[in-house]
Amino acid sequence: MKLYLRSMSKGIISTDFQFKGQTGKYTGKVREVYEFGDKLAMIATDRISAFDVVLPEPIPYKGQVLNQLAAKFLKATKDIVPNWVEATPNPNVTFGKRCEPFKVEMVIRGYLTGHAWREYRDGKRILCGVPMPDGMKENQKFDAPIITPTTKADEGHDEDISREEILKQGIVSEADYVQLENFTQKLFERGTEIAAERGLILVDTKYEFGKYNGEIYLIDEVHTPDSSRYFYSEPYQSLLEKDEPQKQLSKEFVRQWLISEGFQGKDGQQIPEMPEERITMISDRYIELYENISGEKFVKDEYSNKLARIKEDIAQIVE
Repeated sequence: MKLYLRSMSKGIISTDFQFKGQTGKYTGKVREVYEFGDKLAMIATDRISAFDVVLPEPIPYKGQVLNQLAAKFLKATKDIVPNWVEATPNPNVTFGKRCEPFKVEMVIRGYLTGHAWREYRDGKRILCGVPMPDGMKENQKFDAPIITPTTKADEGHDEDISREEILKQGIVSEADYVQLENFTQKLFERGTEIAAERGLILVDTKYEFGKYNGEIYLIDEVHTPDSSRYFYSEPYQSLLEKDEPQKQLSKEFVRQWLISEGFQGKDGQQIPEMPEERITMISDRYIELYENISGEKFVKDEYSNKLARIKEDIAQIVE
């Protein structure tokens, strides 16, 4: 197990626990997943990824922010679709059902920004089979949210894919896909309402779904800064009219910094070094989003004995 400590910077990089009844372990881009038959214990580390590449430096408290925000939103949306969570025994840990994931991520976009804007700027007017009108500018709102799914890669880059291709390839059955679209629209509506109450705009987000005993469940995180983009409502229109960048309460500002340093995850590109002040700024942004979207003060779970506490909390719930 590894806890990263460098001057003021700190964070959980990885874990290597063994538990009674453990049947497997999976390491994702930012999560460590311990399997217990048909149950999972998911640890949100402080790793950060961008362009499907894990960056070398951890972001202090990022894992706690993601885990606690996800728990709040999963609870706030369980009337729309059941989700996998059964307990959050630790600020960095979620425990619940082991679902069989669909091999697509349901991306829904309310505004022309990020990847969609980069495609649009380069002249494309169809994204994942969905037409986009001419004459739009960066960060402009779509007339109605569009669903632009991606493949869910086991490793490497996720790829844009259309609804037609998903059905043609049999990745998801038509009956299930119709349900996934319905859940995606309703979840985005709920997330938009919650954000608006806090003076924020939910710009776009992604949802992941799986099946448990034949029923569709919402899995992974929802409406966190890793899976979503947020703008501030108040200056949005004036910034749009002046063609000025929106302040990002999301991981997009990390992507933009990487782009400015010549990195987009492409072959042969070198990951830029992240200086201490950059790491601190990213950590502060994650905490800022937590406090803005939740309306609550973020209470840091300090790093002293953190790994030991995580291990003990998981052990108590699985043994």
